[in-house]
Amino acid sequence: MQKAKILVLEDERAIAEMIEIILRKEGIDNITLCDTVQGAMREIGREEFDFYLLDIMLPDGSGLEMAKRIRENSDAPIFFLTAKSSDADKLRGFMNGADDYITKPFNPLELVARVKVQLTRYMKKKVDVQEGHLYTCHRFVFNVDAAELAVDGKKDIISGRLFHLLKYLCENTGQVLSKEQIYERVWGDYIFDDNTVMVHIRKLREKIEEDPGKPTCIVTVRGIGYKLVGDIQ
Repeated sequence: MQKAKILVLEDERAIAEMIEIILRKEGIDNITLCDTVQGAMREIGREEFDFYLLDIMLPDGSGLEMAKRIRENSDAPIFFLTAKSSDADKLRGFMNGADDYITKPFNPLELVARVKVQLTRYMKKKVDVQEGHLYTCHRFVFNVDAAELAVDGKKDIISGRLFHLLKYLCENTGQVLSKEQIYERVWGDYIFDDNTVMVHIRKLREKIEEDPGKPTCIVTVRGIGYKLVGDIQ
């Protein structure tokens, strides 16, 4: 985790500095502090971060909109840290890509514990990608190192959650995986969302199945979940 890059978007300087202090105590030194959406967007344009801790109400915009922008290119964990505490606000946060939602005032020890759990999981995924493997099954070849999916010889880049979903299925070929297992491994275990898993399975089928409506590769096991069938090489 020492190599992890964290962006903190918080316009209350005392809170931002306190977060930086507690993270550094945990050995996380690569921390970028921003107090405006515009400043944070400049930083994101310069480099890729492994974790985003965002306030919602900011002088020049909303952390919600920034989270949507981040999610277009990254599946790194996003936490909202905000005074907005209604159930509707929390739901809006998760709908905009949040992995967790923490309300002010907050317990610093609880915050750092939650950050470490999600960051450790994400950094492990990055290592898995770097160590990579080439999976060949049915019509597709999945190059983990290059994040490249070739279907019937036609190559395409696969990224974000679809990348991790396909990798998880390939790693467990022939095994029936429950929707809960898939969600925990690919999205984390905060709030199980049945619809999210189904939507991403459908998108993956559209990429690799000859007829997504009659899948022969990613098959549904009624009442349980899904299974990738075929001989992975």
